Amino acid sequence: MNPLELQAYLHQHIPLSHAMDVSVVEASPHQVVLSAPLAPNINHRDTVFGGSASAVAILAAWSMLHLRLSAEGLGSRLVIQRNTMDYLAPIDGIFTAVALAPAPETWQLFTRMLRRKGLGRIEQASALHHQGTEAGRLVGEFVAFGPAYR
Repeated sequence: MNPLELQAYLHQHIPLSHAMDVSVVEASPHQVVLSAPLAPNINHRDTVFGGSASAVAILAAWSMLHLRLSAEGLGSRLVIQRNTMDYLAPIDGIFTAVALAPAPETWQLFTRMLRRKGLGRIEQASALHHQGTEAGRLVGEFVAFGPAYR
């Protein structure tokens, strides 16, 4: 899936991503980079609303896992179960969310459980960046449900 295909998918299936004007900068098996502007995500202090920052960070992490699952033909229902978000600096302009691929051992364990049990859990991180600074960090636990759980 290339960046435009992922962006179209997000906008169609997760309408909030369209309302937040999220764009996909990069979509590869190694890294997903999403970008969002300040205007549709602004708060009363003229910075990015915390909920918007968290949502873009979750979208980046989710997108990384979605791309990897799709590439391996592991169609599943992927949802976030819980997350922790650390806000490190205010964001007053365009920002990005970057999610790197999980470690190979972590990914193998996750996909093995998904294939075997029809259910897999994995921790996935993403980082928010603004003007060359890390502005936030998310760690989320995601659950993939195989066909038997749909």
